[in-house]
Amino acid sequence: MITQSRYIGRLAPTPTGELHLGHARTFYQAWKRARDAGGTLFMRIEDLDTGRCKPEFAQQALDDLKWLGLDWDGDVSFQSQTPDRYLDAWRKLKQGGWIYPCTRSRKEIRALRPPDDPDEQDTEAIFPIEWRAKPGAEKKYNSPEGITWRFRVPEGESITFSDIRKGEVTYTAGKDFGDFSLWRRDNIPAYELSVVVDDIHQQITEVVRGEDLLRSTARQLLLYRALDAPPPAWCHEPLVRDAQGIRLAKRFHSLSIRELRENKKTPQEVLQMGDMH
Repeated sequence: MITQSRYIGRLAPTPTGELHLGHARTFYQAWKRARDAGGTLFMRIEDLDTGRCKPEFAQQALDDLKWLGLDWDGDVSFQSQTPDRYLDAWRKLKQGGWIYPCTRSRKEIRALRPPDDPDEQDTEAIFPIEWRAKPGAEKKYNSPEGITWRFRVPEGESITFSDIRKGEVTYTAGKDFGDFSLWRRDNIPAYELSVVVDDIHQQITEVVRGEDLLRSTARQLLLYRALDAPPPAWCHEPLVRDAQGIRLAKRFHSLSIRELRENKKTPQEVLQMGDMH
């Protein structure tokens, strides 16, 4: 049960394209849970990847969510404006020996990628243990810039968490996921690191997002532990699919909220299309 005086949630769109019906469903649920709890809800634009994230998509996301009737508390925050926050976390993880520099190329890692996951979960290749850098290799670096950095997962450890929608969920480090990237070679903090750092900073007590990120939760729990911070509660929403049963995604140019607006749909109709009531 949510404790009203403690509930802090967030809406965190990534402005790489137009928000679609799946986003509407998830963000509506995040908004509703926060408002039902009498809690606080922050808006955070996750725009660290400046090559893919566009200001016009950020503004469009804000406009579309307001059109749906969603509101939030305080000013909108932008990840691109808080680089020192992620750098501080990188330093802490390096000092603790949790991370190491990785010289393997994207092509090498892609070659290890498993076949399509029937559950449409995160299917990042398992990074081989023998590819890890030697202990202490991180000590010669004063900055993360210019090389990929990976988190050294505890091989064979089961990471279990309780999810409001899915119940008890367990993943095994080294089997279900391997050493994961938390800082890219182009000097951009990876999603796993940036979202955890910001959720800690904003004292988020519950994360509401799509169930395609269930496996990411196991990775992020390891980061919470390494950063000595308490994790939030988790609520992973079912994915919205199109008429062919394919989950909606920006890259598939699925029905966008903007397109639905232009086709004269009302906010109520859009919410009903996602079966959100």
